[in-house]
Amino acid sequence: MATTDTPTVIRSSFHPDVESYEQVNRDADRLLTKPGKGYLALLGMAIGLVLLMVVAELHNIWFGLGMSGLTNPVGWGVYITTFVFWVGIGHAGTLISAILYLFRAPWRQSIYRFAEAMTVFAVLTAALFPIIHIGRPWFFYWLLPLPSQRHLWPNFRSPLLWDVFAVTTYLTVSSVFFYIGLIPDIAAARDTAVNPMRKRVYTILSLGWKGTDREWRHFTRAYLFLAALATPLVLSVHSVVSWDFAVSIVPGWHTTIFAPYFVAGAILSGVAMVVTLMVPVHRIFGLGAYFTPTHYDRLAKLLLLTSLIVGYAYGMEYFMAYYSGELFERDVFWDRVTGQYWWAGWSMITFNAFVPQLLWIPKVRRNLNAFFLISIFVNIGMWWERFVIIVPSLAHSYEPWKFMNYHLTWVEASILMGSFGWFFMWFLLFLRYLPGLSIAEIKEVLPPPMRDHDPAAHMEQIDASGTAEVLPTGYFDHAGSR
Repeated sequence: MATTDTPTVIRSSFHPDVESYEQVNRDADRLLTKPGKGYLALLGMAIGLVLLMVVAELHNIWFGLGMSGLTNPVGWGVYITTFVFWVGIGHAGTLISAILYLFRAPWRQSIYRFAEAMTVFAVLTAALFPIIHIGRPWFFYWLLPLPSQRHLWPNFRSPLLWDVFAVTTYLTVSSVFFYIGLIPDIAAARDTAVNPMRKRVYTILSLGWKGTDREWRHFTRAYLFLAALATPLVLSVHSVVSWDFAVSIVPGWHTTIFAPYFVAGAILSGVAMVVTLMVPVHRIFGLGAYFTPTHYDRLAKLLLLTSLIVGYAYGMEYFMAYYSGELFERDVFWDRVTGQYWWAGWSMITFNAFVPQLLWIPKVRRNLNAFFLISIFVNIGMWWERFVIIVPSLAHSYEPWKFMNYHLTWVEASILMGSFGWFFMWFLLFLRYLPGLSIAEIKEVLPPPMRDHDPAAHMEQIDASGTAEVLPTGYFDHAGSR
């Protein structure tokens, strides 16, 4: 009786459930097809929050900034807190993508598109808040160094102007980095698009991409150069944002630890937001073949590492306040954990330093529900961190007669919730109209299609023991060829 051998399918160790290039194309195209009820419900909620923000801002413009809780001396409140929060998330996305690319991390391919999209939309969200904060948004151009009839130039020593340059520079580089990486995948979507309008738009956005050897050579070089440029830019730009506070003499702000402290916090919040985005998309669209337990495990370890760094920064802040012998500095830090804002201070420490320690447990790292919940706590904690840095320091500064508590109003709360709606609205629209999976780069870590599926048939040499090593990409290599 004749027997037939079943062909051996070579698979990637990071995507063991992905069998072929065709499967990647099908799954990526599925994200661009007619959305389901879950997607429409999420998009409807996001748009509802955006409308709430618009109503609150119109109320704010009509009646003035008195509708917010801003007072003297607390001139920075929820608006600047939320600005720093979204800038931090935006910086982390490109940093995660660029650094993992430079180090050639083989588990990056399926998650980096989410991180880069998160960057662009988070910076767009952050850009709203300096305009909202000035109270008269139609005069926002006064922040720009443009010739005007007033014959005045902006004050280049003002941190607000630093933020203008920081945000615009970073938004430009991040958008280019994001778009360059999309070009091959937009071309793939162009080739499979059925709708004539969508096909025409994809044709324009793909810039005539044909996938030739020359195009791939220039693409990989451009992407490498942009990754190398984005990495130091992220560090420098978020350091500039931290100097909004560090260059002042307000107690709790005037410290040299702020630059690395803010960068570590940005990476922590960015990783948490990536997980917050990945898990629902994983569940709604059924992308378990691309978001595997290995990917969540690596992200959990990265989140745990940055949590330890941020926790160390918290400890050093309190230690230096004590060791400095500065009365006002000690008083501000003591007030953060025992004063009117003790609940915010302890929420920050608990959610950012203590809760992520659960990720030391392997079962927690690989449990989607637990990891998703931890990421939500970290996002909340990182917002409270920015609040604790800004408000208690201003409310409890040098002169006791000026001590005044800050109270959140419904206008600020609505604009805060609307900023999340704005961010998630753009992200959901991105999933609907642009490739959410990196088709080209996922295929790079998959074994290429071959006529003979037997791995031994593709080895140039067979060592004496006949053993072979499985590389991270899924290819086979024997000991003698290394």
